[in-house]
Parts: sequence; structure tokens; C-alpha cells
Amino acid sequence: MTPPPTALAEPTATDRPAPTATDRPAHAVGVAPGQALGAAPTGAASTDAASTDAGSTDDASTGAASTETAADAAAAKAGPVRAGLLVLVGMLLVAVNLRAAVTSLGALLDEVRTGLGLSGAMAGFVTTLPTIAFAGLGALTPWLVRRVAPARVLVVAMLALAAGQVLRVLTGSAPVFLVASALALAGIAVANILLPMLVKQYFPHRTGLVTGAYTMALTLGTSVAAASAVPVAHAFGSWRAGLGVWAALAALAVLPWVPLALRARAARRGGTRTEAAAPAWIRPGRTRLGWAMAVYFGAQSLSGYAIMGWLAQLFRDADFHPQTAGLLLAGVTALGVPVALLMPALAGRMRTLRPLVLGLTAASTAAYLGLAVAPHGAALLWVALLALGQGAFPLILTTIGLRARTAEGTVALSAFAQSTGYLIAALGPLLVGVLYEATGGWTAPIGFLLVALAVQTAAGLVIARPRFIEDER
Repeated sequence: MTPPPTALAEPTATDRPAPTATDRPAHAVGVAPGQALGAAPTGAASTDAASTDAGSTDDASTGAASTETAADAAAAKAGPVRAGLLVLVGMLLVAVNLRAAVTSLGALLDEVRTGLGLSGAMAGFVTTLPTIAFAGLGALTPWLVRRVAPARVLVVAMLALAAGQVLRVLTGSAPVFLVASALALAGIAVANILLPMLVKQYFPHRTGLVTGAYTMALTLGTSVAAASAVPVAHAFGSWRAGLGVWAALAALAVLPWVPLALRARAARRGGTRTEAAAPAWIRPGRTRLGWAMAVYFGAQSLSGYAIMGWLAQLFRDADFHPQTAGLLLAGVTALGVPVALLMPALAGRMRTLRPLVLGLTAASTAAYLGLAVAPHGAALLWVALLALGQGAFPLILTTIGLRARTAEGTVALSAFAQSTGYLIAALGPLLVGVLYEATGGWTAPIGFLLVALAVQTAAGLVIARPRFIEDER
């Protein structure tokens, strides 16, 4: 924070007022402002420049002092810019990895079952493991980033993701495969929580744009992994290649975070970390806003997982060829890419999210009713409406950043909403399957999804108006 120009002497450190929570968002996760990921603290740079001006009273050296001050100011400005760009690249690479390990396994599940001799129950557990990991391990992330710089956490998370994917294709043991998958999912779970916090910390005035960019990267990674896992496996003659290739992508995502993690560590050892009183602990689980966010996240994820798991079967039951049914399902994801980019940008510019919440509900409602009444006659229309309705996912990710003032509030809200939400989401595919088996049709499952949509809408209207989690402690 640049001090105002004054003709008086620069105030001493003890004269300056202490920075507020909003002035030092990085303190919310226990690190120095701007240095958590290697960026130079702008406030310190401004103070050093001002001190140089105040101390340059010798007329003979005025020109040299001015030149040095200009150079220092340019360097101070370039440092955070370079760090911000590196953070953005790192975030996009992390986002591409957030579902590849999951969707590639789903595409090759039959081959994995045969190759490892997985029982039906164990295969079912494998498909449920992601939501369990995202819920349980994601909840630990706020505690973790209070003690370790986020860049270092992400290095470990991406290494865990890469190692887990390598180990599970090298083993012939089903239990080891499960443990290796859990290791990979642990890395994803932590990264899920950290990305909204990094948006708040580094791009507070570009929340919608940056969230849209990384959500689009996540969607692209999901689609590409699902579409290419089987062809890669066939090309190399083994399902292991179709799963293992994504470990290289996870290893690539480590690279931008290594220099940032090293700079954060060096800054801490050098004593540049500012020791300040820890901010008050934020507990979203004790607030109405926190629970509304969790319910909205859970309800939209429940619908999303149910659609991904059962939509192709619904189209096959409507007399579509299996390959065509798979393409229709892929269409939901493909059409979701531009939605993922545009939805956060819209949310960031609107004072209230009520029009978006109701618009997404209307699209999903029309799609569900269309699938129940005429799944074959207007399949492309229902797919397009489903893709639009699934814009609730990028919307809630953006809202996490919009409903917190500080990085600490963002990471606490992100952890609570996602961990609780994924527990709710785990019920979606299971209950849809139970209703489908019990009734032999799709009326009851679609009715269940409409009820979930009503709950989602009610929670969405609560989070639609501007408010902050820090104000509800």
C-alpha cells in the first residue's frame, strides 16, 4: 500500500497504522503478503522507494538518486507482475489436472476391472472414492495453508497426483491400486480448495475472468482425458498406458510452483515474513452463508455426477445407438466449455446473482422435463440446456471468491463448501441408480433430480445477494 506523498519526513514503522485484514490477505493463510507465492510485497517496495526519496537531500546527487528511485520502482512493479503471471500459468496447469485422473479411469473401468480382478463392490468403491477424497482431504486444506506457503503445498499436491498415477499403473494388486488412487486424489482434493484462494489473493479485481479461465481449463482437461484414454490404451495395447500418460501432465504442473515455493522458503528464512497477530478463525459451518454455499455446491455436483454417470444410459434406453449416446454425453461437456468461461465473467460484474441462479434453474428444469417426455425427439436441445444448467459449477466457484473479503475467508469457505458439498454429491449417482433399478424407467430418477434442483435454487437465492463470510462470524 503506497504511502501518500508528503513534504514531511517519512513516518517510522512504529508510526504507521497496522495493516488491516483486507490489506494483507496472505496473512489469512499465515504467510507474508505477496510473498506466499514469491511475489515481492508491494507495500514494502513502496516504502523503500519513499525512504530513498526522503534520504536524498544532497543536491549534488539529486540526479543519481532520481535515476535509482525510478529503477527501484520499475523493479518493484515488475516483480509482482512476473509472479502473478507465473501464478496464473501454474493455476491453469493445475486446473487441467483436476479431473483427468478421474475421468480417464471411468473410461477404462471395464479394462481395469478385468486386469486387476476387481470385484463389483470394489469397482463401485473406486467410482465413489473421488467424492470421498474431495470431501475428507479437502477439509484439511485450511489447516495446512496456515502452516505452509500455498506454493509449497501445491508442489507436494501435484507430486502426489503424479506419483499416485504412476504407482497405480505399475501395480498388479487391487489394494495397492486403491491406495495409489487415493494418493492421487489427495493431491486433487487440496488443489480444489486452493485455487479459489489464489484467485482472491492474486487477482482480486479479476475474480470472474481468472475463475472462468481455470474452470475452462478444468473442463477441457476433463473432456480430453475422457475422450482420449481409450484410444491411448488401444494404441499402446494396455489400459495402463491410458491411465499413466496423465502423470506426465501432473508433473508438468509442478514446474511453475517450484521457483515460487523456493522464494517463499527463502523469504521466511531471511526473516522477511511479517509477524502479525493471527486473524480470527473463520468457521463457515456456523453461518447461514456457509451452509447455503455448501448446499448449492452439493446439489449442483449431485446433478452433475448423476448426468455424467447415467445420461448415456438414458439415451440408449431411448433407442439411440451406444456410440451416439456417448457422443451426446460428450456434448454436454463440450458445450460446457464456453459456459465455464462466460459464467464467472458475468457473475463478477453483477450486483446480485439472482438472475443467473434462476436462469440456470430454468435451463435445467426444461432439460429434465424434455428428457422425461421426449428424450429422442429433441435430444440436441436437451443436451444444450443441460450444458447451460451445469454452469452452476463455475458460478459457485466464482461465488466462493465473491463472498469472502480475505484469502483466509476464501480458503475457509472453499474448504467447507466443497468438502460438505462433495459428501452430498456422492449420493447422486447412487440414488439415481437405485430409483432406475427399482422402477425400470427414468420418471422417478428425473423427479429426484428436479427435487435436488429445487433445493439448489433455494440455496442459490440465499447466496445471490452481496455478503461476506467474515461478517457472519
